[in-house]
Amino acid sequence: MASTKDQKIAKFDPNGVGLQNGNFIGLPFDAEEADIILLAVPWDVTVSYSDGTSTGPANILEASAQLDLEDTDVKNAWHYGIHWLETNNDLIEENKSLRVLAKSVIDCLEAGIPLDNKHLEFQQKINEACENLKNRIFAQTTELLQKNKLIGLVGGDHSTPLGYLSAIDNHYQNSGFGILHIDAHMDLRKAYEGFEYSHASIFYNAIKGLKNCKKLVQVGIRDFCQEEMSLSIDSDLISVFTMQAIRESQFQGQTYDQIVTKIIEDLPPMVYISFDIDGLDPSLCPNTGTPVGEGFSFFEAVYLMKKIVQAKKKIIGFDLVEVGGLGNEWDGNVGARILYKMANLARLSWDLN
Repeated sequence: MASTKDQKIAKFDPNGVGLQNGNFIGLPFDAEEADIILLAVPWDVTVSYSDGTSTGPANILEASAQLDLEDTDVKNAWHYGIHWLETNNDLIEENKSLRVLAKSVIDCLEAGIPLDNKHLEFQQKINEACENLKNRIFAQTTELLQKNKLIGLVGGDHSTPLGYLSAIDNHYQNSGFGILHIDAHMDLRKAYEGFEYSHASIFYNAIKGLKNCKKLVQVGIRDFCQEEMSLSIDSDLISVFTMQAIRESQFQGQTYDQIVTKIIEDLPPMVYISFDIDGLDPSLCPNTGTPVGEGFSFFEAVYLMKKIVQAKKKIIGFDLVEVGGLGNEWDGNVGARILYKMANLARLSWDLN
């Protein structure tokens, strides 16, 4: 007798109208049936420039109904099954209230005003809430990993995947893993603006806290401070491919394929992809939190991920963060397409390993 999942595949029309059913691209699978779980985290408390990415997941979900299902790199990709986990409203409300406090702190810092006791208390409250969120995501993703699910975390700002990375670190302690970080920024600041779990601090926290991460490869980087660059140079754990270096290599005659091959060589067999949408050119993500000019094209990013799969490396998890929020349809459209492609390629890598 065919499984419920097989029955749903047989009944579902992949050529039909995109369904607005609360699931990604209107797919019919529940959490038990789906190989891929998308975990939405609507959180942007500590963003230092423009907020609004807390509604990025909702924007992606809404835009996904416009996507067609065929993927030229992964045959019948939708058969893997994708399920979008619903977000608790309490997290949305907590983000709103804490964001007001964070903006008050940031306004003082940007004006050069020393923080008084009230604002120091705001910082502490935000740090505690961010730690609670990290622990919450750690528990949720640990449970899903134990069920052998491929998880894609959808932010929100770039602080959101830290709990998931901790779960990955714990789950893959025997083999170890590497991180491919696609971004305009290094995110290596220590407690930026006094926020221990700042979106600008995730990879500082990661390299200090993850025990089994063998390599952090950062690509597309084009906006960073001296402290971050010094840390990357001094650490054997970190390899950086700035956007300027990538383009200059191309100007000098190297093909993009040759550059990508070099990037991939730095990664171990198990790979986690952390994708900040601002790694793309801002024409593709104009309403991301901290846009920076001259990023990757859509297909340059796709090719990089595709080469990981072709190199027989296994993509053990991924995130997509900093997508512009509701009201910015183009950002949601591009975000949904990158997310679908990344999910398909990641799951394909499981079949090849």
